[in-house]
Amino acid sequence: MGYSPTAPQSLSDSKIDQQNDSSDGADGRSATIPVLNHPPPPDGGFQAWTQVFVGHLVLINGWGYLSSFGLFQSHYTSTLAATPSAISWIGSIQIFLVYLIGTFSGRALDAGHYHATMRLGCFLQVLGIFMTSISTQYWQLFLSQGICKGIGDGLVFCPAVSLVATYFSKKRSLAMACTASGGATGGIIFPLIARQMLEPLGFGWTVRTMGFVVLFNSVIIVLLARVRLPARKTGPIFEWAAFREPSYSLFCAGMFLNLWAVYFAYFYIGTFAKSIIHVDSATSLTVLLVMNAVGIPGRLVCGLTADRLLGPVNTLIPVAFCAGVLFYSWMAVSTQAALYVFSVIYGFFGAGIQSLFPAACASLTTDLTKMGTRTGMCFSMVSVACLTGAPIAGALIQRQDGGFLYAQAFGGSALLGGSLTLVAARVSKTGWVMTKA
Repeated sequence: MGYSPTAPQSLSDSKIDQQNDSSDGADGRSATIPVLNHPPPPDGGFQAWTQVFVGHLVLINGWGYLSSFGLFQSHYTSTLAATPSAISWIGSIQIFLVYLIGTFSGRALDAGHYHATMRLGCFLQVLGIFMTSISTQYWQLFLSQGICKGIGDGLVFCPAVSLVATYFSKKRSLAMACTASGGATGGIIFPLIARQMLEPLGFGWTVRTMGFVVLFNSVIIVLLARVRLPARKTGPIFEWAAFREPSYSLFCAGMFLNLWAVYFAYFYIGTFAKSIIHVDSATSLTVLLVMNAVGIPGRLVCGLTADRLLGPVNTLIPVAFCAGVLFYSWMAVSTQAALYVFSVIYGFFGAGIQSLFPAACASLTTDLTKMGTRTGMCFSMVSVACLTGAPIAGALIQRQDGGFLYAQAFGGSALLGGSLTLVAARVSKTGWVMTKA
């Protein structure tokens, strides 16, 4: 299931993929442009790595802000008359919109509307953050931080990730990992801003400062982004033929289960630290910062392993399995030291899942002109998991009167189930033969 031009038995080079990617015309949809009609990806060079930098900034503005939602979850829980489950819907709707809108924004890349989509998305991101800074009620925060910021994130995320994939082949997983590490970079920047400014300046100016950071990054994104491939004006938003490939369908199902649980720890680690371990607010922010910071080496190590040794799917399977085991281990955390240990280890594997997901999804597509469409389809499927995962966990916490055991069991079971489904996806394409995939 990895993109490996030197391994003809890999999932992305199989005959089934080639047939499905080129058979749309026979199904009455649209003829595709053969891969050989386009120059091969440069797999490096100034222009290619510039797009990785652009993608890194996009991830800072989007997933960096999102992965810091734990600080908002903790703050809103103590200042709003709302349950933790209700508050988590603000973060969940953001992630839901990121992946759901990916279907349409990914197609915008293929159709030649990349720059217009990025400008609109960056504008909505900045608008959402500044409106959050003046919001005082739950419904206002839901509209500004949840809906407006979420739509902006969805417009920029899929095109940016898909664009990076079109510039690389052998180094694709590493490039995607460098792009995805922007989520960890932002996960350091925004909690640090909150830690230094929330007490002396208050919520409003803390969030406005975050907004200026996002605005600065957005200007650079708009100036530096460059599209490599010509537009594919025709073609459906959904390529239904992809779901006739068992490996693609099983991969989507496996990632649904994985993403059902993976963000729960980021949302609730601060609340867990304060309510169960009984640390102060500054320490709870530090715990979240540590979890996000470890994501940088987590993404890079997993990306290098995927590129040089195993392939993205082969790497993703054990990473997801380890994250599931860690969720069960979380049940035993009862001291501050143990909490830091859990945050470091889970931060590594949780970041690995987020980093490898786009690369593994991209590896299922041999026709690069369909990269945005097929990636967006998978993103839309997992969007429902991202929408419901954290609120389900919050409801389980509330049902246990503030205890985390039920939610931890839910998260661990989902991740273990997801890793096993990914095994099935891999076996359905290559069998039990150990190949780079």
